[in-house]
Amino acid sequence: MTETNPSTATPTSPSSPLTHFDAQGQAHMVDVAAKASTHRVAVAEGRIGMEPATLALIQGGHAKKGDVLGIARIAGIQGAKKTSDLIPLCHPIALTRVALEFEVDAAANSVLCRATAECTGQTGVEMEALTACSVALLTIYDMCKAVDRGMTISGVRLMEKRGGKSGHFVAPLS
Repeated sequence: MTETNPSTATPTSPSSPLTHFDAQGQAHMVDVAAKASTHRVAVAEGRIGMEPATLALIQGGHAKKGDVLGIARIAGIQGAKKTSDLIPLCHPIALTRVALEFEVDAAANSVLCRATAECTGQTGVEMEALTACSVALLTIYDMCKAVDRGMTISGVRLMEKRGGKSGHFVAPLS
């Protein structure tokens, strides 16, 4: 990833799609004061792959640190609530719902995590859903790393968002 020197950054125009930069190219928190409060929903998903024995430990509830998916669910919810503390220009928002679902895929030796975040507000909850998913997957890694350091986290992405001026988005199937 390359960084841009703010003193040499190309100024963005008011119609620039990069809303976190002002006309001089300086980073700023977007002003959402004039935006209407609407019901907003975002769904993100990602996957963690592992050895078959690791997945068996998770499924059987025999992981040394306890209920892996239960703890990952709580961690994901906590992650969503802390998103604005982690992402510098993200607005703190009043979440009305955060839910995490896990699907074990024995054939692929993986666990799919799907996180849903909701609020009624002036800005979206995409970052909260993505953070919830990421933190849940990292928690699975943390809880199982003693037996499988080769786990891989992949495919974390926004699947759907509803509400707000930009309308409804559904990710294309990959």
